[in-house]
Amino acid sequence: MSAADTVQGWPHLFAPGEPDAPVLLTLHGTGSDEQEISSLAAELDHRAGVLSPRGRVRERGMARWFRRAGEGIFDVVDVLTRAGELAGFVTAAREHYGLGDRPLVAVGFSNGANIALATAMLHPDVLSRVVALSGMYPFADRDEAVDLHGVRVTTLNGRDDPMAPIDSVQHLVTVLREKGAKVEQHLRTGGHGISREDLAVARAAVARAG
Repeated sequence: MSAADTVQGWPHLFAPGEPDAPVLLTLHGTGSDEQEISSLAAELDHRAGVLSPRGRVRERGMARWFRRAGEGIFDVVDVLTRAGELAGFVTAAREHYGLGDRPLVAVGFSNGANIALATAMLHPDVLSRVVALSGMYPFADRDEAVDLHGVRVTTLNGRDDPMAPIDSVQHLVTVLREKGAKVEQHLRTGGHGISREDLAVARAAVARAG
């Protein structure tokens, strides 16, 4: 399958942005879509390009990135498969849209943060910059991450988030660092969501990637 076939066969939005600005890979949460999450890009860098695919798993009619058995109970085999698919899409999109060596930063929320983390932890040659909003460790009790030297991750979480428990968040940060990633962890009061504080931190993380 050609790069064009791969990209055109996956519902997504693309806006080129300025050629000297990064490209933001915006990844939506459960029940959202590529249109809604792409609006976040303007708040982070109005000059950036935007690549915003749609999750291809359906759960009770809602779009997701991978299957799960229940809240916080991920189908890890499916996570591995879907992360590989997303890495393939990103690689094809780079070619199809002529992105060259432009920095690419994944900005994901909730389920989108989890697939961004999984993709970076498995395919760091494709995705090495992640801003994870309300994300958690994506591999349950399994150790799947490869060597992550050169990877930079910013995690942003609420301390009282029942959907991304703090124990899982702490395990995520520990594994990332043990594998060689550079991690900036930010915790705030509150639960699941994106605060103004989160946006300010994410904006700074995107600026460093450019």
